[in-house]
This record gives sequence, structure tokens and C-alpha cells, in this order.
Amino acid sequence: MSPHGSPTASEPTELTRSFLGVFRFSGRALELVWSTSRSLTIALALLTIAAGLLPAGVAYIGKEIVDAVVGASRVVAAGGDASLSRVFAWVALEGVLVAALAGAQRGLSLCQSLLRAQLGQRVNVMILEKALTLELAQFEDSEFYDKLTRARREASTKPLSLVTRTFGLGQNAISLVSYGTLLFQFSPWAVLVLVLAGLPSFFAETKFSGDAFRLFRWRSPETRMQLYLETVLAREDHAKEVKLFGLGPLLLQRYRDIFHLLYGADRKLAIRRDSWGFGLGLLGTLTLYGAYAWIAMSTVIARITLGQMTMYLMLFRQGQSAVSAMLSAIGGMYEDNLYLSTLYEYLETPVPDAAGATQRGAKPEDGIRFEQVSFTYPGASEPALREIDLHIRPGQSLALVGQNGSGKTTLIKLLTRLYTPDHGRIVLDGTDLREWDETALRQRIGVIFQDFARYQMRVGENVGAGDVTHFADAARWREASDKGMASEFIDSLPAGFDTQLGKWFREGRELSGGQWQKIALARAFMRSRADILVLDEPTAAMDAQAEATIYEHFRELAGQRIAILISHRFSTVRMADQIIVIQDGRIIEHGDHTQLMAQEGHYAHLFTLQAQGYR
Repeated sequence: MSPHGSPTASEPTELTRSFLGVFRFSGRALELVWSTSRSLTIALALLTIAAGLLPAGVAYIGKEIVDAVVGASRVVAAGGDASLSRVFAWVALEGVLVAALAGAQRGLSLCQSLLRAQLGQRVNVMILEKALTLELAQFEDSEFYDKLTRARREASTKPLSLVTRTFGLGQNAISLVSYGTLLFQFSPWAVLVLVLAGLPSFFAETKFSGDAFRLFRWRSPETRMQLYLETVLAREDHAKEVKLFGLGPLLLQRYRDIFHLLYGADRKLAIRRDSWGFGLGLLGTLTLYGAYAWIAMSTVIARITLGQMTMYLMLFRQGQSAVSAMLSAIGGMYEDNLYLSTLYEYLETPVPDAAGATQRGAKPEDGIRFEQVSFTYPGASEPALREIDLHIRPGQSLALVGQNGSGKTTLIKLLTRLYTPDHGRIVLDGTDLREWDETALRQRIGVIFQDFARYQMRVGENVGAGDVTHFADAARWREASDKGMASEFIDSLPAGFDTQLGKWFREGRELSGGQWQKIALARAFMRSRADILVLDEPTAAMDAQAEATIYEHFRELAGQRIAILISHRFSTVRMADQIIVIQDGRIIEHGDHTQLMAQEGHYAHLFTLQAQGYR
């Protein structure tokens, strides 16, 4: 900035930034459209050139028709015998050009329609592919969800819009050059007036496009809240509580309030945008009719012929439309670039480099070690785990005990490398987890979390989700469901493993909580190579007898594998080789059932309280 606060020569002005913003992502958008369909992109370009050149040809031939008619009329008036073949030839040629122009415009519409479908799919796939590369912590970040919401709601349609506007700009530029070439014969000033008349509308449109985008970014959290409220009010997994607690009217009113907030801002912008657009548009109208008067007067004084007058009027009218379309396209391109920035902002979200490549540990007999492990969730003020030291050998079972929120599930998330410790390290088979190949590591672990997914797919696919390499393997489905004690109720379903689950799709069946948990258990057993089995409260929806049966069966199947159990039922916990009690992220007690009962500490107290409840 200069001392007086004005931009320096090296500092771009707002106008310059706006102009540069028009073309910021145009190249990337064109590359994206080209890679989606080269043939359609080439067809779109050729049809654009044709649609740009043909209108000037139609205007020129119109002049020839009028002049030919006037000439023939003069011959007839003088008593001669005029030939109309020249008039008919020009009329026929104009008809051909008009038909060609209509065909080019139809072709443009067809290409845009086909590209729109392909490109919408392509961009959505890019968004989902990016999601697969991101870490769990990013999905738990509200700012990330704002990025994702903006990308999915608007940016998926913008690349084609930007390319279409770019081609449209080229089409109208070609038309304007051809119009200008013909108009220049009348007067160079006519060309200048034609171009300058549309500039006020362009600057206003560009400004309001920027305002609309800033409004779009501002309201992303409110838009996301609206989407969430739609989900709560219209999905079966929320319907019970919404009806039971009478939440419907309250949530619907909140939905309305958000709409009125957003609508108020949209209304103000729309009124300002259209008011300025109307006022500045009048300048173009006055310019058009001023040019009409100029051309008419030139015809009256015989400076130009009647055919030339017809051509120049048409050229000026179409030329002004071309200028208006060009400036509108530039304003639209500026807006499209702003929205595309949200897509690329999301697609360029940093992704951590792939960590290790180890497939086998240096000491397979060592098992799992946690060494002074501490971890704090992003944005949290207190650590979820503090200085955890733990060793589990192959063939041993470990039970985790503690209040909700004490850090038990966090420990499992670190073991599966969904998160990375802030301090300390976790070692598997003598090798730091950060040195392991993620796929190889996760193939070693069969896990079921307490908030396991309930996929709205077939029963077999719900089980097969535990091992994508055998996702459609019916024999493995049966083997895993036998181990998860789910086969008995699956066989009683109408189509067995082919039964559709959930209510989102036709003939879908809903299961009880206990049945879903057996499906999830079967899913954990799909990984036949897994030598670490983790059950995080997997039987919370089962009665005590069913849970005892499941865990006894689980112990038999575990064999020489490492088994990690999280449960609040001490009748199950007592069977583990090791038990650790976690409180506020720290291990406060460690031992087997007999040792912990002898200590008469926290574990013994909780066990006694629960045992009294069964007397």
C-alpha cells in the first residue's frame, strides 16, 4: 500500500483480483471436462465456433436479400422484366444457414446434457475418493464438514458450468468480431459504443457474484444443520424418539427458523442485485435505440442502402446481445471460479504421507506393547489417555474396565491406528505401529466397536464387510456367522443371507439389537488371518445368559490369538488373563481377577456392587 492507502503498482486492485478470478480455475475445469469425455469436448468446441460464426452470415445474407428485392422492385417500376432467381437463391442460402445454426444450438444442448451427467458423476467420485484418503480426526472436525458440505452441494455442477460459459464466451467473442467487422464499415464509433454499453452491468454483476459467494460460505454451518434436522425428522432410526418425546414440532420450528435466517439474507441480496441490474440495463437499452436512430438517419440521407440498414440494425441488436452474453458469461465464470475454489479447497485437503511398509514384525512372539502412550483428541483440552504402559503376549486375553469416557475405546482406536499417539509408542511384534503397512496391520485385527455400522445391504454383505477380499464369498459368510453364533437366526430369515436389511429399500427387514450384534460379531470373524480379536461392548443389547455364551464361545475360538474385551459385566471380565482398570485416561489397577479382588480396590468394589445386584 502507498502512504495514502491506495494500491501500489505491485499490489493488485480489487478489480484486478476480480478479473483474474474469472479465469483462476478455468484451465483446471477444462482439463477435468476433457478427461471426462474428449469426443464430447471436441464436439462442444466445434459447435461453439459454428454457432459463433453463423449469426453474422445470416445477417449479411439478410442484407443481400433486401438489396436484391429493392433492385428487382426498381426494375419492375421502370417497366422492365426483373428476375427473382437471385432473390430466391439468397433466401435459400439463408434458410440453410438458419437450419445449420439451429442444428449447432441443438448439438450444443445435447453435448452439455451428456457432459453434465458424466461430469457430475466424475466430481462426486473425486469427492468420495478423497474422503477415503482422510484420517478419522478430519471427519470429527466441524470445519472439515463445512468444506465437504460446500463441495457436495454446489461445486459438483460448477466445472461444466465454467467450461460451458468459457465456450459461450468464445462463441460470443467470435460473433462479436464478425459483427464488429461488418459494423466497422458503417462507423468505428458504432463498434466502440456497442462494447462500452454493457460494462456497467458487468461490474455490478461481478460484485454481486462475489457477495453471493461470501453469503454461501457464511451459511455453510446453518445449511449443514438443516440437513441434519432433515435426517432426524425423516429417518427410521430417529423416528421412535422423535415421536415418543414429541420432538417433531420443536425440531421442525428450528428448521423453519434457519430457513427464515438464510432467506432474509438471500432476499436482501436478490433485491440489491436486481435493482442495480435493472437500472444499469436501461443504459444498454438507451444505447440500442440511440444506435437505431443513428442508422435510420443515415439511411434517410442515403448514406447507406435499405439492405445495409437492415443488416446494421440486426448486427447492432445481436451485437449488443453478444456483448451482454459475454459480460454475463464473465460474471458467471467469476462466480463459478469462486464456487470451484470450494471443490479444490476440499480436494487439496492435506493427507498424511503413507507411513511404514512393514508386513511382518521383528519379534512375532512379543505381542503388543504400549509404552508411555498419551493421546489428546484434536480440539480437546484434556488427554484421553495418559502414560499407558501395557504388554499383551500372544494367546493372552485382556479385559478393559472403566467408566464411560475413561479411555477404553480410545486405546483400541490407537491400536488400530485410527489415531496416532501424541507421546510414547505402540509396538506390535517388536515393530512400532508407525512402521507397519496400514493394510497389513488391519488385516491382523478383527474388531467390533460398540457403535458398529448397520449397513442397509443384504445379510451376507453385512457379514462380508469384515473382509473386503471375501466380501461376496458365501462360504466365508457361513463360516463367520457360525463363529459369531448368527447362523441360527439368519437361516430363519425369508431369504437367508440374501435378505435385505434395514427399511430404506423394498422388502427390507429390521433386526433386533441382539441380532445386529451377532451380525457384527460374525463380521469380526470374517478376517481369518486376524490374530488380534477386539470386542468393544459387542453384547450390550444381549441378556446376561446370551452374553456369557457368546464370550465362552469367543474364548474357545480365540486359541493362540490375542483377545481384548471391553465390557461392563464382570462375570465376563473375570475370565480374562489380564484386567486393567482405566480412570481418567490412566491405568489405576492391573492384574487378574484374583489379584484385583485381593487388593480390595476399585475393581473389587465395582465387582461386589454388581454381584449384589444379581442376588
